[in-house]
Amino acid sequence: MNRESASTSPSHGLITVVVCLALGVVVAAMASLNVALPDIARDLHASQTQLVWVIDAYSLAFAALLLPAGGIGDRFGRRIALLVGLSIFGGASALAMIAGSASQLIALRAIIGLGAALIMPATLSTITSTFPVEKRARAVSVWAAVAGGAAVLGLLASGLLLAVFSWRSVFALNVLLSAISLIGTLRFVPESADPDAPPLDLGGAVIAVLGLFALVFSVIEAPTFGWLAARTVIGLALAVGLLAAFVAWELRQAAPLLDPRVFGRRPLSAGSMSILIQFFAFYGYTFIILQYLQLVRGDTALLAAVQVLPMAATMMPAARLSPRLTARFGARRVVATGLTLMAAGLVIVSQLQTNSSYGLMALGLVVIGAGMGIAMTPATSSITEALPSAQQGVASALNDLSREVGGAIGIAVIGSILTSTYSSHVDVSGLPSQIAGKVQGSYAIGSQLGASIAQRADTAFVSAMHIALLTAAGAALMAAAAVLVLLRRRRSPASARDADRSAAVAPVVSGTVST
Repeated sequence: MNRESASTSPSHGLITVVVCLALGVVVAAMASLNVALPDIARDLHASQTQLVWVIDAYSLAFAALLLPAGGIGDRFGRRIALLVGLSIFGGASALAMIAGSASQLIALRAIIGLGAALIMPATLSTITSTFPVEKRARAVSVWAAVAGGAAVLGLLASGLLLAVFSWRSVFALNVLLSAISLIGTLRFVPESADPDAPPLDLGGAVIAVLGLFALVFSVIEAPTFGWLAARTVIGLALAVGLLAAFVAWELRQAAPLLDPRVFGRRPLSAGSMSILIQFFAFYGYTFIILQYLQLVRGDTALLAAVQVLPMAATMMPAARLSPRLTARFGARRVVATGLTLMAAGLVIVSQLQTNSSYGLMALGLVVIGAGMGIAMTPATSSITEALPSAQQGVASALNDLSREVGGAIGIAVIGSILTSTYSSHVDVSGLPSQIAGKVQGSYAIGSQLGASIAQRADTAFVSAMHIALLTAAGAALMAAAAVLVLLRRRRSPASARDADRSAAVAPVVSGTVST
């Protein structure tokens, strides 16, 4: 049973504005720093591996802490979770503005991710737990629009700032928006909590965090130490062991953080896997392409951000069309087709050379956006429809967890493939050992060391980009094949109609929700 503060409830419209602003800050921070990576590399002398960590430290902390943070908000108060999360997010962003090294920036990005984990689930659950039924659907639709569009807006905002200021201004924007959200939360957002919520599964949370960290750390550091090095192999084995221990632990809990038994439902498994791979490819691709545009093509940060807009321009209408396609052809075919289109778009983009026209990239972006837009809605519906209404909190958490874990692993894997392939392909013959080490360690630094060295670095980066993007395309194709297997049973017309109705609102289910 939810409780609310005794004070007079403010306008639901104002509450919606405040929680959606907080959500927008969190979602924008996932992608906005990608456009600043070349400047960060030059200013802080960051290696290619450190650049991966700058992005992934946020995503990893966010993904690993999302479930326990959502539980904290449900049990102790969603308004409190918002206030604490926004304070952490804004405070760490302020410190990031004065970071003097890549290591400091990575640590602060992880702390910012902790704040984000407290914020995101509290935004949606505030709406679903405090709004009357007749106002809830509209507020949730606004929330969904912000969740879908804030990443692109974050890229554009960062590009505008970088046209005038340094990369540190991106964090200044975080500070400003989180401060406004904090004031709005204090003024307008009522408290809500579920005193009957089960105790937090702290043991499961700790094991999950350690397992995910071991996995991502081992993958990101593999190019530095070697994929077959004892350190890498032991780290990956430890990650597998910890994740297996998490499953065993959760199976014995009366109130598990995440019940592994839900994956016995094939539609839920198919939907979760599809969402994970979609964001695996999306975030891995974004990490690469913005460096390509700025360092290989020499575009400004703003122009680079603008040039990825065709993906969003096709993703949104495709997402609107997806429920009708699902009603007619079924989730199985639509999700598999969407993933196949994503793979095709990644293959197209992988053909880019140092002097390719923008038209080739735009074509690939259009195909990727269409595929992702088509696949995302029925994949999310497969998760939510697989569980009864009493377990929609679990379904929503799974959807969001699949997205964040997929993004974190995608950046780690695709970024590591890019780093290791670039290091092994770049021609450093005839260069002094000190210069050769710098060129092999960081493409951003190599691209600034004179025309002849920059040309070698460009060639090696493009070759590495081909392999990394083809890897992402292969993952999308394998996911499409798995979906065809997991969803091979045809659904009745009545179920298809229900899926259509559910799919229209399914994308909003991506936080820990109290029902």
